[in-house]
Amino acid sequence: MTKADIFERVYGKVGGFAKKEAADIVESVFMLMKKTLSEGENLKISSFGTFVVRGKKARMGRNPQTGQPLMITDRRVLTFKPSHVLKDLLNHHMRQTE
Repeated sequence: MTKADIFERVYGKVGGFAKKEAADIVESVFMLMKKTLSEGENLKISSFGTFVVRGKKARMGRNPQTGQPLMITDRRVLTFKPSHVLKDLLNHHMRQTE
């Protein structure tokens, strides 16, 4: 699913908005999410999951093509932990298709 698909589904589901307004609303939600995460805050969406920003320390690694050692700098990474509701939904769907 792409962002354009999300725009279309929001427009079709909510109604009362022009397509452009639906796209602006979805875009605003994504911008708010990006801003929150870029500031290092976690983002919890009830019944969906939690996006967690965490730091990773610098460490030694190696170039997989040459095998040469190199320093991997410290950085922040984003992880996603699905809620139990989402996990149950996914697993229920898997059992339905078997």
